[in-house]
Amino acid sequence: MPKTRTEFVCQQCGYSSPRGLGRCPRCNAWNSMVEQLSAAPSRSESFSGPPTSHPRRLREVDGGEESRLPLPIEEFSRVLGGGVVPGSIILVGGDPGIGKSTLLLQASWALAGKSGPVLYVSGEESERQMKMRALRLAEGADPAGKGPIEPGQYPEDLFLVTETRLDAILEHVQSISPRILIVDSIQTAYLPELTSSAGSVSQVRECASRLQALAKSSGLAVFLIGHVTKEGVLAGPRVLEHIVDTVLYLEGDRFQSYRLLRAVKNRFGATSEVGVFEMRSTGMVEVHNPSEAFLAERAAQSPGSAVAVIMEGTRPLLVEMQGLTSPAAYGTPRRTPNGVDLYRLLLISAVLTRRAGVRVSEEDIFVNVVGGLRVSEPAADLAMAVAIASAVRDRPVSADLVLIGEIGLSGELRAVSQTAARLREASALGFRRAVVPRTVRPGDPPPKDIELVPCRTLREAIEKSLVAE
Repeated sequence: MPKTRTEFVCQQCGYSSPRGLGRCPRCNAWNSMVEQLSAAPSRSESFSGPPTSHPRRLREVDGGEESRLPLPIEEFSRVLGGGVVPGSIILVGGDPGIGKSTLLLQASWALAGKSGPVLYVSGEESERQMKMRALRLAEGADPAGKGPIEPGQYPEDLFLVTETRLDAILEHVQSISPRILIVDSIQTAYLPELTSSAGSVSQVRECASRLQALAKSSGLAVFLIGHVTKEGVLAGPRVLEHIVDTVLYLEGDRFQSYRLLRAVKNRFGATSEVGVFEMRSTGMVEVHNPSEAFLAERAAQSPGSAVAVIMEGTRPLLVEMQGLTSPAAYGTPRRTPNGVDLYRLLLISAVLTRRAGVRVSEEDIFVNVVGGLRVSEPAADLAMAVAIASAVRDRPVSADLVLIGEIGLSGELRAVSQTAARLREASALGFRRAVVPRTVRPGDPPPKDIELVPCRTLREAIEKSLVAE
């Protein structure tokens, strides 16, 4: 029987202390220290003795391209960097009900038909519940997006099991020898030799470490679903994100149909890459042209509407920024953002009043990003400011115009990266003019079928963007 010890562990960052604390010294979170029992470290293992590894010269290391398992879901494959790397461990997080289990069931369906056996382990749903979700996917469209299929035609190599004990999960892996293992979720898995409960810091850390060792030694690709806290970050110890090779977040407004799969860490591909899906009754459907989808319901001649071109990873997206102002009913005017940062809205409101001659100090301001997206890139500053100015002056923005630029505190427009890629996307969707900063960073030449309207200041950009009275 292993010895146990009592410790207090922060559920936010994993900091441990021998005594209880009201506030975590590392992350400053209040009431996050939870008492738990864990196995004491074994003294039998010694660091003495000859090493099992030896240094090698760089030229002697075999370093070719990683072979990848093809994933027919193109948006998912794009975020992963082109497919699933054997031996990798991937963590997928997101709010409850956002579609994590649905997306991974579709991915397991697609991979089972192409790459070999797939084992889907659920600690939260029964096998009957998973079968009901699979039946709903089958009655609609192929999970890979290739068209309708007949109900009941399920992949022979897709295995489902309800299990939370990690030892049993590893035995199932040995008996089936899958190419892909999906654990839904890592917070429900536990090791019996640890006396702490499932989901605790020690359990999550040890279970993830053993799954990592399994993936690296056998070439098995492992997907882990992780819960998130009320702040929107992955629950459990921060070391969990360091253990895995890739961290993906499934984002979106629960009242909107669009979902964004974002990579924040990827050892085998680009970070900050994003895939766009639409949640339907038949599952997650890929959106191959998200810019067109986000602008489909735009009222072109409506005051308070402007189009920004943002970059999500390597993909340019056109989004509609809406602004609305009304006289403040109370003493302090309100600033209400939806999809943008509040402090960015406060900054732009101050610049509009002090530098651009658009007085909003006595107006309530509401800003909305259509489609449930959240925009944090400074390149959307100009579109947000022009949308607010359009609402104040009740003059619409030109229908064929996009706006690209960052706003400084002096009211000047600053250049942003990848301007040529943004302009090509705008041109492909039929926009013929673009307001850009006068100083454009060097790069690829812009497309010839779109007219550039260079501006030095925000005041100048507003005058050239709004339709004449």
